[in-house]
Amino acid sequence: MLRIEDITYNVEGRPLFEAASATIPTGHKVGLVGRNGAGKTTLFRLIRGELALEGGTITLPTRARIGGVAQEVPSSSTSLIDTVLQADEERTSLLAEADHAHDPHRIAEIQHRLSDIDAWSAEGRAASILAGLGFDAEAQKRPCSDFSGGWRMRVALAGVLFAQPDYLLLDEPTNYLDLEGALWLEAYLQKYPHTVLIISHDRGLLNRAVQGILHLDNRKLTYWQGGYDQFARQVAERRAVLQAEAKKQEARRAHLQSFVDRFKAKASKAVQAQSRVKMLERMTTITAPEDAKKVVFTFPAPEELSPPIINMEGAAVGYGGPAILKNLSLRIDQDDRIALLGRNGEGKSTLSKLLAGKLETMAGRITRSSKLRIGYFAQHQVDELFIDETPLQHLQRLRPAEGQPRLRARLAGFGLGADQAETIVGRLSGGQKARLSLLLATIDAPHLLILDEPTNHLDIESREALVEALTEYSGAVILVSHDMHLLGLVADRLWLVKGGAVTPFTEDLEAYRRMLLAGDEVEKPAAKPVEKPKKASRDEILALKAEVRKCEERLAKLNDMRDKLAKKLADPELYEAARVGELETWNKKYAEVMNGLDKAEALWLTAQEKLEAAAA
Repeated sequence: MLRIEDITYNVEGRPLFEAASATIPTGHKVGLVGRNGAGKTTLFRLIRGELALEGGTITLPTRARIGGVAQEVPSSSTSLIDTVLQADEERTSLLAEADHAHDPHRIAEIQHRLSDIDAWSAEGRAASILAGLGFDAEAQKRPCSDFSGGWRMRVALAGVLFAQPDYLLLDEPTNYLDLEGALWLEAYLQKYPHTVLIISHDRGLLNRAVQGILHLDNRKLTYWQGGYDQFARQVAERRAVLQAEAKKQEARRAHLQSFVDRFKAKASKAVQAQSRVKMLERMTTITAPEDAKKVVFTFPAPEELSPPIINMEGAAVGYGGPAILKNLSLRIDQDDRIALLGRNGEGKSTLSKLLAGKLETMAGRITRSSKLRIGYFAQHQVDELFIDETPLQHLQRLRPAEGQPRLRARLAGFGLGADQAETIVGRLSGGQKARLSLLLATIDAPHLLILDEPTNHLDIESREALVEALTEYSGAVILVSHDMHLLGLVADRLWLVKGGAVTPFTEDLEAYRRMLLAGDEVEKPAAKPVEKPKKASRDEILALKAEVRKCEERLAKLNDMRDKLAKKLADPELYEAARVGELETWNKKYAEVMNGLDKAEALWLTAQEKLEAAAA
């Protein structure tokens, strides 16, 4: 197992770890979370031995292999498949030695070891990993130099997955993946045979692919069982308890101090006053946890346009050669929230560029509202910011007539405060650059906002703020993202981009996820003709109303149980060391009730929808 014991480490005089400890059981998959700048990547470097500890120890099993994606694969003439195969250094070394060995005993040892590490199936395993990350059989034979930096990052990831280190350390691996690649990685990590530590802000990944959360906060490490949502609930409960305890202690302190101040000069009360002074001195201060700083996005509201804002009839689009997408007959209204699904290379970005007016149609017709304003955010736009200019200077170029107070207010509306406004872009974090790019994309109050992977470099708090902003936004949204949590909360329509066509995907995201993991080549059964529903009878409507009431009663009971359990969990005595087992029991009961609430709400929604349909 991995033991982190009382470690201390500072960066430029700023402490990142102070007597921090944690134990990671062998074979566990663990998500490492914490605020940006807390020291998550530094912890990875300490585990790998790239940095020297100032205090404490990090202990790993003898001869344990540690692997991670440190940088992209360099541009070279080596094919992708051979690059990945070379990542298993032991296999590569043994094969090279086998070509020149003459000693029969050594040859036998080499062949035996090659058999032990399953060297002969290596090419098939490497090809399978590359395919999962978006490289077809033809691409796998091409040289690395044919691919951009982002794609070579995928090759680097494929290499470390193929090598199967005993401790796999992954730092934001989904930043270079599309939704399909991210879902494949999630499924792969669930079956990975060794220990995994992963830094990620993807809630779906942290809920489905890990068994525990390692929380870096206030220079300490705390290991929590379960996925991210369970961790978040437990932290919120603990925070509420500590805040209540701190408030009670402050009142107690004030009461004691009041007695001392009133009677310290009176001889008859001197002993009691001195006693209370000692009580104050012995009192261990309970510090209420600091509330996380609220991250915000403030999108300006556009005026309402007559529908549709975009209409396509038989449109085709490409880049000068054969059409990438054709026969597009699509309509977008201002209240649409559309997620684009489809494997990389099928044309999602091409469709986004056509909608944004960056590509012209090759055939057919596209009609846009005459007053339509479009905001466009793509991954590469973060890299196109002027690194020697401040965010304030970026806005002054776009809004030369606006005063500085107004421009600074705009920046603050995207979480860029006074300090960041005057900092050159080259020194901003990835998340701060992404927020600036989102501000530039929305500054004109667009009626249509096209977002291509907007969550890369954004932490969980910023992603939640983006969800809130998009929910309140009164324009249309076209969204491409590998973050299923974001897609599930924002999109109400799904378009599948596949085989040169764009068609509505009538099922939900979970069905799309299952289809991808199972292989989407399975033929779908032919759709049955839709029969006109018969009008419900009075008795049927009464039965449906009874079912709705029954669901509402069940919800009321579960809500009452939840409130009682929350009150129990707020008891500070429950968090004493001697009652850890009891705390775990109450947490399990709370999780069961919350799970029951989710199911009960789903049943109520279904019953309500049936009743509304019958009464229509």
